[in-house]
Amino acid sequence: MVKPTNPKDMCPRCGKGSVVTDTNNGENFCGKCGFVITDKVEESGPEWRSFSNEGENKSRTGVPTSLAMHDMGLATVISPQNRDSTGKPLTSAMKSTIERLRTWDNRSQVHEPADRNFRQAFSELDRLKDKLVVGDSVIEKAAYIYRKALEKGLVRGRSISALIASSLYAACRDTETPRTLNDIGQASNIKRNDIARCYRLLLRELNLKMPVVDPVKCISRIASKAGLSEKTKRSATKILVDAEEQKITAGKDPMGLAAAALYVACVANGENKTQREVADAAGVTEVTIRNRYKGLKEALDL
Repeated sequence: MVKPTNPKDMCPRCGKGSVVTDTNNGENFCGKCGFVITDKVEESGPEWRSFSNEGENKSRTGVPTSLAMHDMGLATVISPQNRDSTGKPLTSAMKSTIERLRTWDNRSQVHEPADRNFRQAFSELDRLKDKLVVGDSVIEKAAYIYRKALEKGLVRGRSISALIASSLYAACRDTETPRTLNDIGQASNIKRNDIARCYRLLLRELNLKMPVVDPVKCISRIASKAGLSEKTKRSATKILVDAEEQKITAGKDPMGLAAAALYVACVANGENKTQREVADAAGVTEVTIRNRYKGLKEALDL
């Protein structure tokens, strides 16, 4: 079906013909010169209606596409309900036919080695998502990095679990989500050194450029674990901002800096927290906090 659009919309190429919409092909093109302006037009009509009482889903769209699915969410889905389009139950002969089709459809979706690899990797990624409580944007970024690694042949001869964990760590670094190597190692039950080795491989082979971790983003997490007050968090944030302005945070571990700033804020506000308690919440040693504490105190005259 071809229908003209608003007559005021003229062709940007010839400036003479009006824009026409082809609803069958989803294209907007010029009615005079044939120039295709848009080749993907979304359906804007009303939702379809069902007059049966079977409780069917009346939405036009299904599950959104995602890089974190082995088939990106574009696979064929045969409904488990044994009913036809009118809602009537299928005959016994048709039931066996549909069941056989479901079996072959399920088998045909994972016939390539890459598909089996993606299914195993993204199953592990979905498990890590729940354990580490990260957002969908981080998961999509991790899946994108892993797909690029598989495309370049980096997975061959290496652990799928270690590579998907390192991809997730790279995604956390890229999106500035405060998750450390130790966190991902504990969640994935993989040694920290193995994840770090795969992470360095991804950086080198995929030419990834990671932003420097902002220690201010680590304050909330450490303060929540240590049970610190909001006043202490604000004071620690101000200390870190002043330290960054004086360029004394470069090259230092962001978790150690955030922990030291929180300890300084605890001392200033009279909050009774020991270095060990803050260090355990941050996952660093007491020596690190003492060294960063001395540096902050001398540089900022605290």
